[in-house]
Amino acid sequence: MSATLTPSPAPRTGRESLFSPAYRALTIGAVALVALFAFEALAVGTAMPTVAAALDGIPLYAIAFAAPFAAAVLGFVASGIWCDARGPARPILYGVGWFVTGLVIAGAAPVMEFVVAGRAIQGFGSGMLSVALYVLVAKAYPEALHPRIFAAFAAAWVVPALVGPALAGLIVAYVGWRWVFLLVPLLAVPAVLLVLPALRRAGAPVRERVPADARARIGWAAGAAVGAALLHYGGQQRGALAVVGVTVALVSLLVCVPRLMPPGFLRAARGLPTVIVLRGLAGAAFFGAEAFIPLLLTHERGFEPAQAGLALTVGAVFWSIGSWLQGRMRPPRSRATLPRAGLLLVAVGGMLVAAVLLPWMPVAVMMAGWGLAALGMGLTYPGLSVLTLELSAPDEKGRNSSSLQLSESIFNAVVLAFGGALLAGAAVPAQSTFLAGFGLAVLLALLGAALAGRVVPRAG
Repeated sequence: MSATLTPSPAPRTGRESLFSPAYRALTIGAVALVALFAFEALAVGTAMPTVAAALDGIPLYAIAFAAPFAAAVLGFVASGIWCDARGPARPILYGVGWFVTGLVIAGAAPVMEFVVAGRAIQGFGSGMLSVALYVLVAKAYPEALHPRIFAAFAAAWVVPALVGPALAGLIVAYVGWRWVFLLVPLLAVPAVLLVLPALRRAGAPVRERVPADARARIGWAAGAAVGAALLHYGGQQRGALAVVGVTVALVSLLVCVPRLMPPGFLRAARGLPTVIVLRGLAGAAFFGAEAFIPLLLTHERGFEPAQAGLALTVGAVFWSIGSWLQGRMRPPRSRATLPRAGLLLVAVGGMLVAAVLLPWMPVAVMMAGWGLAALGMGLTYPGLSVLTLELSAPDEKGRNSSSLQLSESIFNAVVLAFGGALLAGAAVPAQSTFLAGFGLAVLLALLGAALAGRVVPRAG
């Protein structure tokens, strides 16, 4: 039932790099697209209070963030199905099209409802494109370059993390908030043009038809998207509305998400299921802790918001360093080594961050701890992406790439909703609130490190 396998993308000389002639344009274009996603994600968050005030849309503020998050869940699954059935070319082109269309709608919005609609369309496109880029990596690059291209994707977040919020603030102040949305489409088109030649060479799909369970998966994805939206929205509410929203969301996710994952996901079966679980645990541990850091520094140490943001900058830089290191080091003897070491670093870093709750502990300890945690993420994340492609059959790379990113999104949403509930429980955050948030992050990282040995499939 399979078509001919895709031919090798280019001759392999043993001296290849991401910027060898065969890959240069693809690498620049793909990394540029990831950087644009990163800038959009960081810049829109900075501009959104101004947007909501200008359009009298404060009641829809939370939904404007929940909509793209939920739509991306549907985009992950749809793209995985499409990539396995038809190859990554059309999902990439359509993903960019939806992404750009959504940003234009939001940038031209006369009322807040248009911003929400545009954000949902943009989120669907970004979810579709992110999965398709993984499949394109599998088809266009030799396996030896996979760690390096995923490291480059991670590095593409660094510059937006450093300058994105400040640049967005300047655009809002001197040009207007609409250009925070409209600037990205102007840059996305040249990036896609660089990727086009690789799409033409990507070869035929390895399936001859759409999988039989495609409709069912889309249905379960729609249910998961609704649950993700409710969880994101409910986590920002207070009182009975928050309880009802989060409860319904969790039930929906528990019913729908396992049906979108490889068999054995819930019990972390050996091989691919554990890889996908680790992606969720690692993301939840890191981003769950990160959400508390600015509040900790402003509330407990009296930092200004800009000073508190320095810790997040440290994290972005050290994540990039970790990704660079894993892309250039000799592969370890065991596939479990890097995820285990990375998650242990996240756990130790989380403990050092929490230690700043002691009034005599220097803030430099927290900065060092967060750098250590980010270094661990840089070692962990690209390796899990590489393992997902290695452990996937040729006609399931899209499906499993979508599961990987869905796992990350759902785990993050659950932990961030938990953090929101902790903060909602008290008018003024207490030290116990911070301890609970960082403690959960450390426990998730330690659980991931304990499970890391299961990324190795059972022999035979």
